[in-house]
This record gives sequence, structure tokens and C-alpha cells, in this order.
Amino acid sequence: MDRNPRISLHLVRGFWAAARTLSFTRAAAELFVTQSAISREVKKLEEQLGQPLFHRVNRTLRLTPAGEELYTAVDEALALIDATTERLAGPQSSVAVTTTIPLASLWLVPRLPRFMRHHPDIDVHIEASNDVLDLVQSHIDIAIRHVRVGNTPVREERLMDYSIFPVCSPALIHDAVRPLRTIADLAQHVLLEFETTVNGRPWYDWEQWFRAMNIARFRPAHRQRFSHYDQVVEATLAGIGVAIGKRPHLNARLQDGTLCAPLGTESAAELGGFHLVVAEAARGRKPVEAFLGWLRSEVRRDGQTPLLRRD
Repeated sequence: MDRNPRISLHLVRGFWAAARTLSFTRAAAELFVTQSAISREVKKLEEQLGQPLFHRVNRTLRLTPAGEELYTAVDEALALIDATTERLAGPQSSVAVTTTIPLASLWLVPRLPRFMRHHPDIDVHIEASNDVLDLVQSHIDIAIRHVRVGNTPVREERLMDYSIFPVCSPALIHDAVRPLRTIADLAQHVLLEFETTVNGRPWYDWEQWFRAMNIARFRPAHRQRFSHYDQVVEATLAGIGVAIGKRPHLNARLQDGTLCAPLGTESAAELGGFHLVVAEAARGRKPVEAFLGWLRSEVRRDGQTPLLRRD
């Protein structure tokens, strides 16, 4: 017997995205359509069902009881379809990860050989960007994102703390002509500045640190600016000047003594932390879970690196 569907199934995906994000705008971005298209589809779906699926209050969305019930059913159905197609297509032995350029180059990538030794069958794709990428549009499984203090999203897992502080080579600490023990001493040194753009806005490392330390104005001996943080690190290792160190980025350098924190623990400014965000479609996939477990083990391996002067 022929079955006539009560609702148009092509409307379901738009409703599911809107219900999950509680935003027609974000749902439209995920599905590469306009916000008005999502709004029309939801309205048509509501007409077919004969009852509202969303409450629209002060430009915000909230699911009605009928919307909650339909969302649960659609979510389960789509998960079953995804699981079935993944099984039929064969296992996906790959994982795509995004994080900031400095964290990728200095912390994540140097550790990848350990992951590859334990999981040689899993291909890893690193998408390094200082912008917040949309996981769906960019086909990303895992994001390691910087989240500022007080902005912790409910569904994200805090992976590790993020702090910044002055760093230099051990040789610079032993300069008898230009001591480096207090913030005021920085005025005698070259400040190595990392300048970049984050989400369309200029970002300067020293500016972030001075602001966190409540220092309004500061005039150093000289400044040298770099467009990539790994260049800043190389200049610091060469003893050219003092840079803003990042933790966890420089944990290995602090542990082996090739870099040190001349002003000690008191100079560390906490800027929030790095959090794990996992795409809905990636949750439960074995390569993704393996990579997440490895990330957590790497954080435990780091421990809490002390900020020592290396006198």
C-alpha cells in the first residue's frame, strides 16, 4: 500500500537545525540557505501539523511541547540514518581538528607522533585558524577553542588553562647591565610583539598582558613585531628580547629550560582556558573518541609547569 506522509520530509532537516540551535540564523548558516528560507519551512511545517513548534519571544526561540516531541523523534531518526550510512559506507578512519595557529604549531602538532604511534590507522587533519570556524560548514570534528574567563559555554569541556606572561632566554636573565627582575626592568629591553587578527580584529600579545596587569602606559627600549607566533618564539630563543609566553603552548620550552619566566609566577595573567567542542555528527565515532582521549592524556602529561627564573 502507498503511504502518504503527513508532513513534507524535506522540511524536517531545517526544523532539526533550528530546534538544535534555537536560531533560524545559525540553522540557515549550517544548511547554506537563507534565514527567511528556514523561517518559511518551519512555518509550513507548523501548518501541516496544525500547531506551533516554537515560541518566538523578544527575538529568541523556545520549543513548544509539540516542538520538543518532534525534535526528539527527528534527532533519533537522523542519528539512526547517519549510523546506518556510516556502516554501509565503511568505517571513517579520520579526524579533523581545528584550533588557533599558535596552539597548533607549538603544542598540538609536535605531539602528534605519539598519537600516530598508537593509532597508525587514523588520518588526522589539522585546520589551524585564529578565527572561530563553523564545524558543520568546515567539516570539522573537534575544535580546541580559547574561551575567556566567565564565558564558558554549558556544553563545552574545559581542556586546559590558558595564561600569558613574559618569557626570555636564560642568557638574558644573566645580563648584568640590564637586570630583569621587575616589570619596570622591561623598559630596558626589546619587546618582541606578536600581532595578528582574531575574528577581524587586531590582536597584540603585549597589549593583552599590560591590560591584564592594569598597566596603562609602557615605553620599552624597542619593539620588534612578527606576524606569526613561532617567529616570536625563535627570536626569544635567540636572545633578541622579551616576549609574551603562552601556557600551554610553551610548556616543553619551560620544562627543558630553553625559555624561562623572568618575573615568576606573579607575572602570569589568566586569560580563560581552551575548551573542547565536538561536532554533533562526530560524537561517538571511534577515531574522534580516540583523539579526545589522547588529548586529555597529553594535558595530564604536561601537569602544571612551574614558572622558574632559571637563575
